[in-house]
Amino acid sequence: MLKMYYQNECSLVQTLRALRPFYGRRGGPSKSTLQRLVAKFESTGSINNLPTPVRAKTARSAENIAAVRDSVQENPRQSIHRRSQELGLSQTSTWRILRQDLGLHPYKIQLTQELKVTDHRQRRSFADWATVCLAEDPNFGRKIIFSDEAHFWMNGYVNKQNCRIWDDNNPHEVHQVAMHPQKVTVWCGFWAGGVIGPYFFENDVGEAITVTGERYRRMITDFFWPKLDDLHLDDMWFQQDGATSHTADATMDLLHERFEGMVISRRGDVNWPPRSCDLSPLDFFLWGFLKSQVYTNKPQSTDALKVNIAQAIAEIQPELCGRVVEHWTTRIRATVRSRGGHLNDVIFHT
Repeated sequence: MLKMYYQNECSLVQTLRALRPFYGRRGGPSKSTLQRLVAKFESTGSINNLPTPVRAKTARSAENIAAVRDSVQENPRQSIHRRSQELGLSQTSTWRILRQDLGLHPYKIQLTQELKVTDHRQRRSFADWATVCLAEDPNFGRKIIFSDEAHFWMNGYVNKQNCRIWDDNNPHEVHQVAMHPQKVTVWCGFWAGGVIGPYFFENDVGEAITVTGERYRRMITDFFWPKLDDLHLDDMWFQQDGATSHTADATMDLLHERFEGMVISRRGDVNWPPRSCDLSPLDFFLWGFLKSQVYTNKPQSTDALKVNIAQAIAEIQPELCGRVVEHWTTRIRATVRSRGGHLNDVIFHT
């Protein structure tokens, strides 16, 4: 088009006529298009678009990047908000320097059960025993019924930071929260084939009660034994923690009658190490899984909460329980590697 323009003595009309054989009567460029093309060429010497100017990144300068790096080395736990204030940078710029320029990632602190000095030896002893059992029978983990109780609290669901009331005047609305919120105390058994339960420790009016030795034994005889008979579970080990109600003389006698030589517990045939919730599938899986499910519809009463718990347990498939038990064997091997310490291989897996 430029060639035609200059060959036709810079006449727009003659240039458009000369271009008709190439584009047809209606397919060629317009007069204004040709004018802009000529003007761009004569002003810049090119028909290419000029590069868009990029604003200099003053905040993410080499000096600021070095300052953020030094700040992180001095205090890696400091928040972005406080760090940006001290460095005189915006939070967005600070975040971009941390993530994009320095390639850092925000890692959460993991909470674990405190271990006493003597716990390491007991945990390693149990893990060594379980490892031998798994070597003799790879399905050993599927032959254990793990048990425990947990509390589910009715604490309310109002988040005042996200709750706003739009009105002409302040309605002075308050939300009353009980000083001692209601709770539900539930017992479950967990094995590779499913969940046994729930059983709720409650009085005649449905209120949660303390788990005593007598009430625990009543649960075993009235609820647990019939469930075992219905499931036809034989040659199974039974695990429980060292709570006083679990290890009373009468309770241990009752368990030994049914699980002769196969009780994993304090004062049992095999000692269950104290403060080892990371080795119990109920603690490292079931209770957290249930609490993520039962509060989704915000139950307003303990009865509704108990219905949610029972329903959530009924929906747990045996395949899931089997995978959890397989993960238990992984935790046992990690306990051996850590010599009875915390399971860093599991907690910080990549």
